[in-house]
Amino acid sequence: MTRPSGMVPADVYELVSASDPRISPDGRVVAYVVTTVDAEESRYRSAIWLATVDSTEAPRQFTFGPRSDTSPRWSPDGLQLAFVSNRGDEKAKPQLYVIPAEGGEALALTDLKEGVEDPKWSPDGTRIAFTARVRDDAYEEEKDNKRKPRHITRLKYKLDSVGWTFDRPKHIFVVASDGSEEPKQITEGDFEDAAPAWSPDGKQIAFVSARHRDWDIDVGANDIFVVGANGGRPKRLTQTDGACGSPSWSPDGKRIAHTYREGRDGTRHAQIAVTDVATRRTRVLTASLDRNCALFMAGREPIWLTSGDILFAAEDHGNDIVHTVSRTGSHSPRRIRGGEFRLGGYDHVAGVGVHVRSTTTTLPDLFYREARLTEHGAEFAKNRNLIEPERFTARSRDGSRVDAWIMRPVGFERGRRYPVLLNIHGGPFTQYGNGFFDEFQVYCNAGYVVLYSNPRGSSGYSEAWGAAINGPALGGSGWGTVDYEDVMAVTDEALRRFDFCDPDRLGVMGGSYGGYMTSWIVSHTDRFKAACSERAVNAWHSMHGSSDFGWPFKAQFGTSLYDDPEEWTKISPITYAKNIRTPLLILHSENDLRCPIEQAEQLFTILRLLKRDVEFVRFPAESHELTRAGSPVHRVQRFEILLDWFSRKLK
Repeated sequence: MTRPSGMVPADVYELVSASDPRISPDGRVVAYVVTTVDAEESRYRSAIWLATVDSTEAPRQFTFGPRSDTSPRWSPDGLQLAFVSNRGDEKAKPQLYVIPAEGGEALALTDLKEGVEDPKWSPDGTRIAFTARVRDDAYEEEKDNKRKPRHITRLKYKLDSVGWTFDRPKHIFVVASDGSEEPKQITEGDFEDAAPAWSPDGKQIAFVSARHRDWDIDVGANDIFVVGANGGRPKRLTQTDGACGSPSWSPDGKRIAHTYREGRDGTRHAQIAVTDVATRRTRVLTASLDRNCALFMAGREPIWLTSGDILFAAEDHGNDIVHTVSRTGSHSPRRIRGGEFRLGGYDHVAGVGVHVRSTTTTLPDLFYREARLTEHGAEFAKNRNLIEPERFTARSRDGSRVDAWIMRPVGFERGRRYPVLLNIHGGPFTQYGNGFFDEFQVYCNAGYVVLYSNPRGSSGYSEAWGAAINGPALGGSGWGTVDYEDVMAVTDEALRRFDFCDPDRLGVMGGSYGGYMTSWIVSHTDRFKAACSERAVNAWHSMHGSSDFGWPFKAQFGTSLYDDPEEWTKISPITYAKNIRTPLLILHSENDLRCPIEQAEQLFTILRLLKRDVEFVRFPAESHELTRAGSPVHRVQRFEILLDWFSRKLK
């Protein structure tokens, strides 16, 4: 019997995933989101599904329609589900709805000009808090050539994938769950408010914001605030000494659990902390774990258990692990669920815990303990030859041990040598790991060995590992130093250990920080025969002011551009662009606000003037999130462009 082929670019249209599981108050039913791709419209569609924890009933689709339904949230009595949907016109902003748990017609609670996010039921079920952006009146003028000019007085005035924020601040709203009243805005001002959480008595709402003087230029500092459920002046609970997030009240209303990252250094771990509401004292509970306790794509607020412990998840060596910790710090974090997988969400109610997981060869599906409750991704995996990675360890130049993985191509034959694609993740404070990743499967099916690792600067390891590439002023060695040595050591070890890797056909690629490192590598060595630098940072002197998050890197570098321009120039790949002789493909999105497209334009201009082998591809109407959430058509076209490029250069 012939084995099926692996994943091809057009299989993007067949991807399906479960996410955001929420258990009913009685612990019997899980509401979750299933996302698919509408190939014809090149859009993502989401629906809410229901599954029983004991599997007595088959999972069933609960909401229907041509749009996207997300964020299912059970009412306290379990009789209703709130959710967010862009029902109606295709361009409609997502609004808040409630629907009977046994099914029926959904009731719209909002009709706002901006989309609703993060709904939270009040303890008595009569109200729902949520966040939404509040437009300036200037947006009423639909014609740009008549709209008044934008008057900007603070930084953090734009955000990738969101757009302008200074004249569309995000605030907290409350609305009656029976639709009897219009939504009421309960916070205001020139601030960004997020993550509402009701107190157990329903009288207050905790939320996250930065409201101190010069908050817009204070890197990485925000607080937990409390405001009356009917509005009023917010009260700050935390000390403006780090980054707080995801508040969650204790059942007795005396404490709030939340994430907390000390100081302004973005490579510090997010910890789980508890703040006493009366004394405003904060206790960090997870420092002994020495792992990052805020997942990049599947994070949520800490969950209070009936035992008084707190449940959370942390990154670890390419995996996501669920832990509990005592609210008093009386015991160290305890691992309760983990393995060779990544999480896509989790919940715990009435002694029942569920989670969404994916592995390198399975798409995200819902699990209760080790029992698989859904099979949404099973058909995709069954009909394709998906490759499992092999983990190995490389020794870097200074002896540091670097986690790495290698994937053999589909149809692998012993005795043959294959071209190798070294992949470098973004961040840099993120991690590669043991979840499904479409990119690697597509490259394996195209005949490549895929190589990847978690060099220094990655999350999922100790704080020292993440902080190793901080600037010299902060005790690190800086970008392009030990991280560069680590990925080179991984390449050397793979060539030494795996004889099917062709040393004469090496390619390197990455996006964001991975694009930076790709540009850095080809400007410092000629060993790679082709490269792709995607949505990269190439010129820090312009990135500093043009990005939505450029100048805050002073918290990682230890200096500002205006104080130490030489250091920012030193770590810019464009400084060494004249050395680049490796054929280079530059990919970038035209609406990227994180790494603006001028970063690509500058590098392309220099290399073309030098008559080097360079090609530049621009994706219209896409942000920094092209590879994860971009138009499905563009994601397919991107794959086709990459495969064509490396085929021409490596095969």
